[in-house]
Amino acid sequence: MAIWRSVVGKMWLTIIGLVAVVILTLGLFLLKYIDEQTFADPVKIKHLFIYTGLIGFLLTTFFAFFLLTKITQPLREMKDAANRVAQGDYSTRVAIRSSDEIGELANTFNQMASELHTLIRDLQHERDHLSSVLRSMTDSVISFDAEGEVILTNPQGQHLLEDWSSVDWSEDEATEQDARVPGPLRETFRNVITSGKELTVKIHVKSGVWSVVMTPLASTDSVRGAVAVLRDVTEEFRVDKMRKDFVANVSHEIRTPLSMVQGYSEALMDDIAASPEERRELVQVIHDESLRMGRLVKDLLDLARMEAGHLEMNFQPLDINSLMSRVYRKFAALAKERSIILTKSKDDPTLLLEAADGDRLEQVLTNLMDNALRHTSPGASIALEAVRVEGAKGDWLEIKVADEGQGIPREDLPYIFERFYKADKARKRESTSGTGLGLAIVKNLIEAHGGTIKAVSAPGKGTTFTIKLPVAAGRKKTAKASRR
Repeated sequence: MAIWRSVVGKMWLTIIGLVAVVILTLGLFLLKYIDEQTFADPVKIKHLFIYTGLIGFLLTTFFAFFLLTKITQPLREMKDAANRVAQGDYSTRVAIRSSDEIGELANTFNQMASELHTLIRDLQHERDHLSSVLRSMTDSVISFDAEGEVILTNPQGQHLLEDWSSVDWSEDEATEQDARVPGPLRETFRNVITSGKELTVKIHVKSGVWSVVMTPLASTDSVRGAVAVLRDVTEEFRVDKMRKDFVANVSHEIRTPLSMVQGYSEALMDDIAASPEERRELVQVIHDESLRMGRLVKDLLDLARMEAGHLEMNFQPLDINSLMSRVYRKFAALAKERSIILTKSKDDPTLLLEAADGDRLEQVLTNLMDNALRHTSPGASIALEAVRVEGAKGDWLEIKVADEGQGIPREDLPYIFERFYKADKARKRESTSGTGLGLAIVKNLIEAHGGTIKAVSAPGKGTTFTIKLPVAAGRKKTAKASRR
């Protein structure tokens, strides 16, 4: 850049011009007096100084305005623009009035503001994108700083923290660094901050199981925090436990009859039975155990077909009165033999279902009645009742099987419809014991009809199973029937 186009060059030229004007002015005024040799007139000399002062004042004023317009005012504009940018107005620009350093500074400021605006906009887009991703995640995400303070979380994580805040973690040892970290995450947080490595653990909180992946937030020379991703794996944990229990239970249920069949068959082969009566007794045991294994395999196959949705159903209009009468007659003699009072509600012409499988519902009631008889003592009673009730989405038929038996412990009630679950932890085997699959089959059959089943029990007072079936034929039933 040429020196005369810079601010310093312009100031230098201006000062030279001012000095030249002053010298020329003084020279013009003094030249007259020098030629005339009239320095003796004081009035003219006074006028000389007055004129010179006025000219100097005007020139310095002009110089001040020059500095104001060329330097001070642009700098003030850039200062105000910088303040607006600092307050978040990234669209601010300053006017370029010259091509000197001030103009170049203004142009550079505008470019900086434009780049800053683009950068902030990209950061906002990234932030919005990250926020959308976090909100859409079903997992809980919680970010901590190095002092254990929560710095970022998604709605699921916030809900989890609020839920855990009601738990007293005072039993967990907390340091000053992790006192604000929830109790179940403290140990993992300490290890991540100390080692700087990702850790995966499973924690149990209340009645839930959580899988936690905690990753360190590393800076150039230290770990500045950690981010934890928590997934609720309670259902997966329960299913895995059920799978293991199922394998163990199937092995347990099959091993005993197989051992008995094998043992008694070996006894027959070794001619241990000396008389025909003993041989018949051994054969009878083998026959009973083989029937028991057959029932177990049949129930397993039926349950597998139900859960896969391949169970054949024959939906037709059904009179519940006739169904209950058949079930009542089936168990009346057995109840009388055991001195158990068996009652049935009166027939009601409104107890009709538009579409139901009578054989499957009879299987349901037979299973419930069989359980009631096996767990009811002599002198107690069993009631089989049915009534029509009105609901918000249509009418329902409510069927109850209530006994005065030994009841089911409260902690076992949520699990009685699971496969092989038995409230009797001792697993006593009697000749009338079931396979442990009956209630699981009952639940699947009721759900195939679009209904629900629940149990209410008090130990020592009895158990009541309540079945609710929709009177009107539903879509679910139609879809099931079409699979046949």
